[in-house]
Amino acid sequence: MWIREFMKNWFPTILWMVFIFWLSTDTFSSKHTFKVIDPFLRWLFPWLSQMDLRHLHAIIRKFAHVIEYFILGLLLFRTFRSDSSLTWHPKWAIWVIITVILYAVSDELHQSFVPSRTASIVDVSIDVVGGILSQIAIILRVKTWQPNKSQMR
Repeated sequence: MWIREFMKNWFPTILWMVFIFWLSTDTFSSKHTFKVIDPFLRWLFPWLSQMDLRHLHAIIRKFAHVIEYFILGLLLFRTFRSDSSLTWHPKWAIWVIITVILYAVSDELHQSFVPSRTASIVDVSIDVVGGILSQIAIILRVKTWQPNKSQMR
């Protein structure tokens, strides 16, 4: 029985965390992602200079951080909520943010050991923004689609 609960509540979240860890390897370093993104950007924006393409590549990479941790925030919320009858509780959101911060720091620590990657407090901040945005989205969803205030505590 506990295996079913683990697979339902924790496995998707842990799988996503492993995916984020993999994204922090050399395979997804700036040098490697530029090789993939640059041709697409050149096709989409043929008038951009090389410097503009590099800036756009950097913006795309930072936006990817937001998306990664936004999804992690949603999954963590689902995990912490488990089978509760409540739709939202502030303690779940707080635990999500704490976990996102800790995981973002550990992710950057991991990157500090990868020669082609660098650790950055800016990236941690961007990751945390993704986690916070996920919780804002959940609150907005609960308030918009489930106006029954008794389910929010």
